[in-house]
Amino acid sequence: LISGLIVILFGLNFLGIFKMNLFRGGSKPLNSREMGFFPAMLFGIIFSLGWTPCVGAFLGSALMLASQQGHVIMLMLLCYSLGLGIPFLLSAILIDYLKSAFNWIKKHYRIINTVSGCFLILVGILMAAGTLGQLLNLLS
Repeated sequence: LISGLIVILFGLNFLGIFKMNLFRGGSKPLNSREMGFFPAMLFGIIFSLGWTPCVGAFLGSALMLASQQGHVIMLMLLCYSLGLGIPFLLSAILIDYLKSAFNWIKKHYRIINTVSGCFLILVGILMAAGTLGQLLNLLS
């Protein structure tokens, strides 16, 4: 119930009904020339901590499968690592080509936020009502 209410609050924030400044960044703009090795390393550490809940379940599943299949453990972990790393490498290589996609996102930012907010509210209602698990079971 509490998780569902939190997700609903995030959805209302996406819709712009109220503003939570928690995730809106700092008040002063960053100068990229002031950045050095240690701030970049700190950003990487914080980024990896933020991804831990997302990646952890999949890595745990890959490790469990690999432990049951002793002869292919390295191949499975290599495939997992490639699947995680290749999108980052491709986005770094193709960053100039992706600028048009980013411009499209900026142009349609309000629509994207509205749709995302509606989906968050829907998922929050399903979570609060306890029916999200049943829906996921139906879909699986």
